[in-house]
Amino acid sequence: MERDALLTYLQTTGTSFAIDLVAALAIFVIGRWVISLVHRLSIKAMERAKVEPLLIKFLGNILRTLLLIVVVLAAISQLGIQTTSLIAVLGAAGLAVGLALQGSLANFAAGVLVIIFRPYKIGDYVEAGGVAGVIDDVQIFTTELKTGDNRKIIVPNGQMMSGAITNYSSHDTRRVDLVASVGYDADIDVVRRVLEEVVAKDARVLESPAPNIRMSAMLDSSVNWIVRPWVKASDYWDVYWEMTEEIKRRFDAEGISIPFPQRDVHVYHHDEQKAEKSGL
Repeated sequence: MERDALLTYLQTTGTSFAIDLVAALAIFVIGRWVISLVHRLSIKAMERAKVEPLLIKFLGNILRTLLLIVVVLAAISQLGIQTTSLIAVLGAAGLAVGLALQGSLANFAAGVLVIIFRPYKIGDYVEAGGVAGVIDDVQIFTTELKTGDNRKIIVPNGQMMSGAITNYSSHDTRRVDLVASVGYDADIDVVRRVLEEVVAKDARVLESPAPNIRMSAMLDSSVNWIVRPWVKASDYWDVYWEMTEEIKRRFDAEGISIPFPQRDVHVYHHDEQKAEKSGL
């Protein structure tokens, strides 16, 4: 009888546990699907509300993480585990882990600061944290950048916010800074005319602010001219490269030399030095 009772108990308990396990798995699977649905709907709602893309991604990641925690706790509760005690244990463990992972918490805080102050947004080209690239994504703890040669760089948010941030995309216009070096024999008026014609010929150069073309320095081997037109930020590099090439082409056509570093070297013959010393 005792054996039969034990078998009956085990069968009942096993069946009950199996049902709870299946229910827990169902809660987890369905919960994951619901999380995905809620995440997509929230993203679309924020996009319709024209929320900043950077904020959309950040809030979306936090929402998905919080919902996943709720689903996991619900699944565990279905198995008969007391979630109240579990939450207390997790809280104590979280405190210990938090002390051990202060850097991660600092990265999270830095991510919040990025959202609040918005020093950059998705699609901006920035220099920060010792790297440069286009902001591709902002996670809870990290920022992802894409370089010009299509490399993916993942930088902790704390590192991104720990120093100066140079955002090249924050304004619609940028100034192109070129330096043209010519020889001392070049006619000043001709050089100025050529540079002005090169700038005026490029339709991408903005009329306001007006381009600045000035002689800037007289060095040992060359006279330097600055050429500083204003363009749309999207045209910066195309104008920089093409205008540099056009200046070289026009200098060649006008016979304006671009000097190389020069140095006068005086060579004295040994006999001449002896003659100088003897007074001859």
